[in-house]
Amino acid sequence: MKVLVSLLFNLLDARETRRNLGVLFKFLGVLVVIIVLYSVIFHVIMIDVEGKEHSWATGLYWTLTVMSTLGFGDIVFDSDIGRLFSILVLMSGIILLLILLPFTLIRSFYAPWLEAQIRGRAPRRAREDLSGHVVICGYDALAAGLVERLALYDIPYCLIEPDPAEAARKHREGLSVITGDVDSRETYVNLRAANARLILANLGDAVNTNVTITAREVAPSVAIVATAEAEDSIDVLELSGCTHVLPLHQQLAERLANRINAGHAEVHVIGGIRNLRIAEFAVHNTPFAGRTIRETQIREATGVEIVSVWERGKLLPARPDTYLADTSLLVVAGTEQQILELNLLLVIYDINYNPVLIIGGGKVGRATAKALRRKNVEVHLIERNEALRPRIGDIPNRLFLGDGADRELVMAAGLSKAPAVVLSSSDDAMNIYLTVYCRRLNPEVLILSRITHPRNLEAIYRAGADFALSYTSQGVEDIFAQLHARELLVIGEGVELFVVPAPSSLVGRDLGRCAVSERTGLTVVGIQQDGMVVTNPPLSTSLHKDSELIMLGSTEQRQAFARDFE
Repeated sequence: MKVLVSLLFNLLDARETRRNLGVLFKFLGVLVVIIVLYSVIFHVIMIDVEGKEHSWATGLYWTLTVMSTLGFGDIVFDSDIGRLFSILVLMSGIILLLILLPFTLIRSFYAPWLEAQIRGRAPRRAREDLSGHVVICGYDALAAGLVERLALYDIPYCLIEPDPAEAARKHREGLSVITGDVDSRETYVNLRAANARLILANLGDAVNTNVTITAREVAPSVAIVATAEAEDSIDVLELSGCTHVLPLHQQLAERLANRINAGHAEVHVIGGIRNLRIAEFAVHNTPFAGRTIRETQIREATGVEIVSVWERGKLLPARPDTYLADTSLLVVAGTEQQILELNLLLVIYDINYNPVLIIGGGKVGRATAKALRRKNVEVHLIERNEALRPRIGDIPNRLFLGDGADRELVMAAGLSKAPAVVLSSSDDAMNIYLTVYCRRLNPEVLILSRITHPRNLEAIYRAGADFALSYTSQGVEDIFAQLHARELLVIGEGVELFVVPAPSSLVGRDLGRCAVSERTGLTVVGIQQDGMVVTNPPLSTSLHKDSELIMLGSTEQRQAFARDFE
């Protein structure tokens, strides 16, 4: 009964519902007037035309049976005027009672009642024992990827959804969510934000600023991470109280630019863990192409360990007999000094000082051009939208206006000799198309692309791309770096670095007997034990109680490890 009263109160309290009920009552009033009028006309025709006497109850009875199409046939007109009147009553009854009345009842009463029930099921307060959780202010692709990763590490979270009906739907789907306004102090009190581990403001820049100020009142010491669309918003968000700002467009552009070898070959450091640096370099136009890892003698010459091999989007484990193609990209690990030694070894190779070609002059394309220009790399940019010319300005060395699928235009922009092509469109289908197009025109060019939806990752690699990256993967990695207070490491789309304490089922066993790679697909790139990090550990390495496994792989492979060993 209390639930029924509460639903009725919420139903009548809504402004739109009250307006709908007003429409319903007006319609019912008009319907009553028409029924009364038809009853009066029934008597007039019966008395004046056909000379018959009937009671007022009979007139009302006849009107309702005809309008509702029941038509018992016990009372009928004999005259043509009466029969024409019967047809009018019948047709208006079909329209008013069988069509308009049900529609009005559903639209004005039943649908709002049902929606009030759904809204009533939306959680409005987090459970009392919730702590150490992550508060997520909006549900987008970044939030979806983050929720998946949080579940892998058993870290609780809670989403904010302003629409109660949508919150109820997400709750039914198994998501942890409460309904409330993101700019309301009460929402963060209900979320127990003061006990949270991190708050993620992943809405627009202006809204994120408001969220930060509001949440900071409730949770003065909790870390707040905010996404930023505009570079100028970074300072504003930091001043409003953000612990860390994620300029996703700028970061994506810089990471794409870091994968490009323009000029001489170079090792690109992509992150690190403890005293270990993780880096990448392409074997294109180096003596390592066409050899096995054992034959390269990189470890003997520099001390750097080859831990994995990228081959057109697939991360392969580094075995001594692994063959390195001209398109291979090596993932290596070592100290800063060892990485420097490898750079000195590579500096004389892959001399290509031709301009890098960027197709797409949007935010990512312009930011990529800026990152390359800071490295003194010449850039040519193709953009078909004339309106973007003022924003692009003199960022690239040369701007080509036109379609990136125009053969004459891309060849004039230098595709045939370019060391790399960057596809920066937000349309995944267009990037896949351009990947095939550029690969056919220049089979040896390095093709890097952004992707919007991770589901298109396999398609763009099948099309011939050498490297692809999305906002989702880099954003999730950055947030987890803040959660664990470690250095950011973005290896590639769908591939992550996991640091996992050795499960009790593996303690005392040799790494080879554990068969981690064979059973899960994860690549063990290092083991942290006895205060040291051993890279590319031999299979005879015994795991101790305090050992930590450093592994590369996908989320699905990490889940397989948890299922089989933890």
